[in-house]
Amino acid sequence: MTAQYEVRGEVAVISLDNPPMNGLGLSTRQGIVQALDKAINDPSVRSIVLTGGGKAFSSGADIKEFGSPKAYQDPNLIAVINALEASPKPVVAALHSVAMGGGLELSLGCHYRIAAPGTKVALPEVKLGLIPGAGGTQRLPRAIGVEPALNLIVSGEPVNSELLAQIPGQKLFDQMAASADSLLGEAIALAQAKAAQHADGSPLPRLRDLPCKHPQGDAYFQFARNMVKGMAKHFPAPAKCVDAVEAATKKKFDDGMAHERELFVNLMMTPECMALRHLFVAERAASKIPDVPADTPQRTIAKVAVIGAGTMGGGIAMNFLNAGVPVQILEMKQEALDRGIATIRKNYEAQVKKGKLKQDKYEQRMALLSTTLSYNDIAQADLVIEAVFEDLGVKEAVFKQLDAVMKPGAILASNTSTLDVDKIAAFTQRPQDVVGMHFFSPANVMKLLEVVRGAKTGKDVLATVMAIGKKIKKTCVVSGVCDGFIGNRMIEQYSRQAGFLLEEGCTPAQVDKAIERFGFAMGPFRMGDLAGNDIGWYIRKRRYIEQPDVRYSKTADLLCELGRFGQKTGAGWYDYAPGKRDAIPSPVVVDMIEQHRKDLGIAPRKISDDEIVQRLVFSLVNEAAHILEEGIASRPSDIDMVYLTGYGFPIHRGGPMHFAEFTGLFNVAEAMKRFAKNPHDDARFWQPAPLIQRLIAEGKTFADLNR
Repeated sequence: MTAQYEVRGEVAVISLDNPPMNGLGLSTRQGIVQALDKAINDPSVRSIVLTGGGKAFSSGADIKEFGSPKAYQDPNLIAVINALEASPKPVVAALHSVAMGGGLELSLGCHYRIAAPGTKVALPEVKLGLIPGAGGTQRLPRAIGVEPALNLIVSGEPVNSELLAQIPGQKLFDQMAASADSLLGEAIALAQAKAAQHADGSPLPRLRDLPCKHPQGDAYFQFARNMVKGMAKHFPAPAKCVDAVEAATKKKFDDGMAHERELFVNLMMTPECMALRHLFVAERAASKIPDVPADTPQRTIAKVAVIGAGTMGGGIAMNFLNAGVPVQILEMKQEALDRGIATIRKNYEAQVKKGKLKQDKYEQRMALLSTTLSYNDIAQADLVIEAVFEDLGVKEAVFKQLDAVMKPGAILASNTSTLDVDKIAAFTQRPQDVVGMHFFSPANVMKLLEVVRGAKTGKDVLATVMAIGKKIKKTCVVSGVCDGFIGNRMIEQYSRQAGFLLEEGCTPAQVDKAIERFGFAMGPFRMGDLAGNDIGWYIRKRRYIEQPDVRYSKTADLLCELGRFGQKTGAGWYDYAPGKRDAIPSPVVVDMIEQHRKDLGIAPRKISDDEIVQRLVFSLVNEAAHILEEGIASRPSDIDMVYLTGYGFPIHRGGPMHFAEFTGLFNVAEAMKRFAKNPHDDARFWQPAPLIQRLIAEGKTFADLNR
């Protein structure tokens, strides 16, 4: 059992024991019920304390049982809470560290609650596309009031116990402990006092018995619905949170519980909930590298050097400064250094102005930053990241310099987005120390970090980089070496399809609007204008030499030949007014595309939004299947994490692989076969990848490869 039982005097102490966060899996639920039954039937026990051993009271559901039958097997969480609530002996919940989700709901079923300072309290189910499903929407409003409870439930964000204890008239905490160390002793004392108080048989307090009303009921809940509708248009759960809490104010408790359960079960089957639950599991899986054990020794990273003070280098440096790690930036010229430092200052000052960063924190971060024009000055850095121009010759010069000056054991990382990390490693005498760290622009904002594993990259280097990535709050995904790694290799096919769509009859605005309605943050042409169309042009020129048999639409090259590189030049696929980022459809571009069609002899046709979305998204899926077959990515969910955190793929769709699975791999393959018959498309590319064909034949899905 994953619950410990001991008796201290006249008080039974039940301690959850399911490390690391005391998830409420089946074994833990069974352990609580059995320990409770033991305490109730022991005549020497007069009261009970329920607490969590180790790092937390309880974080709620056990992710190891996520989506499995065990999660709903009796005793389910509602049954456990009912058993606590029905105990004839006072039950005191002693909360510390973390009390979230089902863990908080568990405590709400107890008669009394005491909390250690700094306990993080939350009902985060909305982040999984759900509402609390074990009474949270019914008991919490009775404990702290309707408005504070609804705010907590709809946001899903943790709140410190001290703040909740300050709510006038709150019944959530009967007492605040002096410290985490004294919590258990104070909880036992409280349990003893309550046993004495109820020795006369007086009824024990239950949150379910408290009144639950709002003085402006209907008006308040309509206001709340309007607010969540604007904030979460793609997700049904926030609005259902409002419905459930409103039910607490209008229905009898048991009827409110039944309504909560109905809403919870219905949400469980929505595509949005499936996508968010997939994301939750995928994010945790991405940090695990199959052949690198969790206990692999890591190298110490106390000081970081960054080569290049441009947009990318400055953004990379800010990540480490934000985490309190000293950074030294190296440039070849003082003017470049000065510009880079000025940009970092400007970024921080903007945060200070908006109230997102305190002045003293800004000063602390800048104090960690130093600069140099000499490679010798960075020799003692533990990690050095180059962020120079994307050219193999330039990288070669940098890495030969680093190999000559860096101390033994230093990690040498390249921020390359497409180049061969093994070739870069071969420029050194220490290939085991070389790794790719592909940040995404703006590097101080974007969450994704592709960690590129070279053929000779040491396991300790990988473990260290994954750990430092977590420290700087990045979602790290490991990629093998190939042209473009995971994300950019896939986006190339997406971009090729966007170009073919223009040749066949679309405008840039039509393509962008279709994929943005699907949920992408930005369509391919607006994205190109933001990133700089000259970057793609440079890569295509390399492709024409290296892969002359791969066909591209010439529209993007023609655009660049007009000098329309995007927002930075005030003109790209769209026109831009000075100082503004609004994309204005360009007659010049439309004329250029139409002339190109005539030159090719293509009669434009009307293309539906569905076809646009399928060609763009399924191109990602097919290339991703090849990436999996080649072992470049470890699992389909890693690919989803790349696209959700680095490329603006809609979260409510769960990533390209999850979306393909939801659509049905057979349906995806049939669509690919139709696209292969298009004389203006690339028939070879649209042959479904062997992995997709195999999974269909075996009746399996991408999810089977995640296990």
